[in-house]
Amino acid sequence: MENGAVYNETTEPEAKRRCQRPLGCTVRHLRGWRLPAKGAQAMLSFVAVICEEIVEECIRCAGLYFFEFTSCSAFFLSLLILCMYCTDLYETLGKDKVEKLNFWAMPVLGAWFLVASIVFAATIPNSAVESAALVFGFLASVAFAVEFGMLLYIQRQNQNVARPSENPRNTPSATENQPLNKQS
Repeated sequence: MENGAVYNETTEPEAKRRCQRPLGCTVRHLRGWRLPAKGAQAMLSFVAVICEEIVEECIRCAGLYFFEFTSCSAFFLSLLILCMYCTDLYETLGKDKVEKLNFWAMPVLGAWFLVASIVFAATIPNSAVESAALVFGFLASVAFAVEFGMLLYIQRQNQNVARPSENPRNTPSATENQPLNKQS
């Protein structure tokens, strides 16, 4: 017993160390078109924020403030969702919760960005900086809408594959085509 032979068989082996990622980041959950889409949403929202911050003066500022709030919120929320996909939060929260959050955040952000861009366009004088902010605002709203459309398309395709039709050939000998009570 002194040599430790008794304890070798009953103790658990040392757990293998997980592969350390730099800063815990990975893009394995954003394959294909999703990573560029998320990056475009964050970048377009950020450029819209920067452009509206450069505006020096305004006559009717309500549209500018609404656009500022919306573009800044959209930037931070899109960055937050991107971070959830790229860090350990994805496993911590669970795939379903992150996907559901993303699925419902995209149309809301896109619609608010579109409304804010329209309101901003209606209340600004036509200067170059304000026009640039508007262009990036509309492009960001399109980026959010496109991702939502792609997610809807993929979700419908997955539902169609998972649920085959009940009687594809409509065979007359199938039991569902027979009467319930056999008449004699």
